[in-house]
Amino acid sequence: MHTTEKSALIAVLLVALIIRRQLRTRPVRRNGSLVLPIALGGLGALAIAFAAASAAEDDHPLTPLPIALLAASLAVAAGFGAIRARTVRVWRDPEAGVLRKGTPATTALWLASATAHFALALWIDHATDTTALGTASLYAYIAIGLGTQNLLVRGRATTFSEPAAA
Repeated sequence: MHTTEKSALIAVLLVALIIRRQLRTRPVRRNGSLVLPIALGGLGALAIAFAAASAAEDDHPLTPLPIALLAASLAVAAGFGAIRARTVRVWRDPEAGVLRKGTPATTALWLASATAHFALALWIDHATDTTALGTASLYAYIAIGLGTQNLLVRGRATTFSEPAAA
């Protein structure tokens, strides 16, 4: 199995798990929604650094094009996260507190985001003449998209934090 195929398989599994979790009703937590993006962000930073170092060792030093494409890819992740945040339903339950649940639109946007990442990763890898940097950016891409979404959903949830006065 090639690196691109492995990356695609990992992306599909990770996005499937995230979508499954997003479609469940669950509480909006103060810090819990940032644990996964922070962990994935750390993995993503390490993977990108390793891929960049590996490309340089293989006489494929990074040029401005793949760096710009990588930055664009991460900006696309944040954009999708911001759009997805608007599709997540947030409400206050008298017994359970503030809850959240993704919608079919959330799922569609996750799938579109995964497709965008895969296309950009292929372009980045083609620009570097390797198969490492674009595929290595998967964790960072998901971290930024999910982190952006979660921060914006948490922001919306603050309006529901206090019970309405009767």
